[in-house]
Order: sequence, then C-alpha cells, then structure tokens
Amino acid sequence: MYGSTFGNILKISTWGESHGAGIGVVIDGCPAGLPLSLEDIQAYLDRRKPGQSRFTTQRKEADAVEILSGIFEGKTTGTPISLMVRNTDQRSHDYSQIADCYRPGHADRNYDIKYGFRDYRGGGRSSGRETIGRVAAGAVAAKILKELGVEVTAYTLSIGPFTIDKSKFDIEERSRNALYMPDAEAAKKAQAYLEDCMKEKNSSGGMVECVIKGVPAGIGEPAFEKLDAALAKAIFSIGAVKSFEVGDGIAVAASDGLHNNDAYRMDEEGNVRKKTNHSGGITGGISDGAPILLRAAFKPTPSVAAVQETVNRQGENIEISIKGRHDPIIVPRAVVVVESMAALVILDAMLGSMTTRMDAVKDFFKNL
Repeated sequence: MYGSTFGNILKISTWGESHGAGIGVVIDGCPAGLPLSLEDIQAYLDRRKPGQSRFTTQRKEADAVEILSGIFEGKTTGTPISLMVRNTDQRSHDYSQIADCYRPGHADRNYDIKYGFRDYRGGGRSSGRETIGRVAAGAVAAKILKELGVEVTAYTLSIGPFTIDKSKFDIEERSRNALYMPDAEAAKKAQAYLEDCMKEKNSSGGMVECVIKGVPAGIGEPAFEKLDAALAKAIFSIGAVKSFEVGDGIAVAASDGLHNNDAYRMDEEGNVRKKTNHSGGITGGISDGAPILLRAAFKPTPSVAAVQETVNRQGENIEISIKGRHDPIIVPRAVVVVESMAALVILDAMLGSMTTRMDAVKDFFKNL
C-alpha cells in the first residue's frame, strides 16, 4: 500500500489500523527549536476521541499520545518526530458477522478487489481511527503556525437540515455543545434531529467549515501545487468527505463576474484590501491575504443498525443489520481532523514559499 505519506517539505506518514496494537504518525521536516509538549498534542486528540457524547461511538479509548522521538527537553530537535496512540478497547468479535459480506456505503468490496483480502475489524486502515495520526501531526503544525501568526479554526456548519445562523455565531459555544456548533439554537435543533435518527436506527451527514486567518499573500503555487488544490486533496483524503468548497464554492456557478469578483481598495494604512471575499482568500492558486474559507461535506455514517440489502463474498443476496459501536454522525469528531489537515497544508505551503524569491533566500543565509 502506497499513499500513506503526505506533504512536500513537512511530510507526515500515518500508520496503524483500527484493531491493531496502535495508531501513529512520523513527522519529517519539522524545524528544530519548537517548544512542544505532550499536552499540546493531547489537547487536539481529546477533541476527536470517542465516547464524548451519545452522538459518538461509545468505544472507550483514552487516545493517550506517546512521543517516541524528535523531542528533547521540551523542544523539537529537527529529527523525525514519532507519535503513537495505543488501541485499548478493541472488540473484534463485533465485526465477525460482516467478515464474509460487504457493508453498504463502506469500502469492503473495493478492498477485496484491490488486495484480495481485507481487515474487516472496524474497517482496518480505512477506519476513522486512522485520523489519530493526522490530528497528532496537525497539532504540531498548528503550534508552528501560531508562532507565525496564523490561526486555523474549524466548526460544525450544519447537521442534516440544520445550519448555524452566522448572525448568532459564537466560537466559544463550539466547545459548550456536543456537536461543535458555534450557534446554541442550531445545536439544540440538530441534537433533536439526531435523536430521531438514532430512534430510526439511522445516521446523518453534515458539513464542517474552516477559517484560516493570518496567512500572508503569496502562499501557494500557480499550477499543480495551487493552495486550494492542495487543501482539496488534503480534505478529500479524510474518510466520508464527498464535497469540498473554497469561498463561495458551488454558488459561483449561479453568479456573474461583477458580483463574484472581489474589488481591491487601499486602506488607511496604505495596504491593498479586498471589499469582499468571494474567492475565499485564494486567487489563482495563491493566497491573497484575506481569510481562507473552506467547507467539507461529510456523508452519513454508513454503519447503521437498520436492515439493509447487500451481497456476500459468495455472490448471494442477503440482508444485514450492522452491530457494534458506531457514530450516528461523523461531523463533530471530524471538525478537528479538518482543522489539522488544513494546518498541515498551510504550513507546508508557507515553508515551500521560503524558496520562491532570491532576496528571501539571501536573507535566510545572511542570518545563519
């Protein structure tokens, strides 16, 4: 299996399966001298760990991170950082019923076709637990970005038919409800909707929005490494993501040039500013200095207890009711995953931009 490594200068390689001994990540390219502690990383992992509410899987995992290398006396050494989280609450017998059949909405059949066999315990490598490595690496990237004045903030935009009211936006509310919605009223309605879904042995989809502030203009490349293209690849690599948007997104198809263009003006300090931000902070694949705005749509959790039609490996038509501990909605735990992948992309692009101009290269070596 290839494709477990991501990034150009800051590279991460995730490893592990849902029901293996553990999950982890190796981070290569992190600068030396970054103050970094277990608490910095654990804070991010705590936001995605299971069992936080009745709307997440009840698998009991502390998701306690261990630092195996790359940090000495509280600072990064410049060598590869290896992080691991041990799996402690696997119930592989929960999946014995689907060992010989294909779950609707899952990649079971595709794994069989591609590899000739599959790890049916919790989805193996395609499990949501794979994102532990992404989030641990994202915590490191976010720490570096913070020192550079860049802030990455994601939240639940919508669940099922309920979307937050931007006029009632309160980022502090995000951490006060189980759905990570920055709108208390919308969260209350969404929770009632999810309760109904669960009574019907069903699940729900939703959308995560992410705002990145402080990214200077000029980050990203004009061709195959466009900043929005890099973000799209990163976000689409998260399991269950079926749609990605930057700025106005799909709405641009119904717009016109005069309304979609962002007019430039000079501010009182003599800086170029945009009057609007339809572009979502990226124009021509390069950051334009405005906040970067992106959205990711997640499909409903495919593992539902209601009876569904499927086939088994013998080619027989059967019915299945999926047992086990599954999230009735993926979105709340995916918020920090989107945030982490966005942070990794932005940091990698900013590091790459250090070599864009000769004057910047000269300045770097003058300071050595």
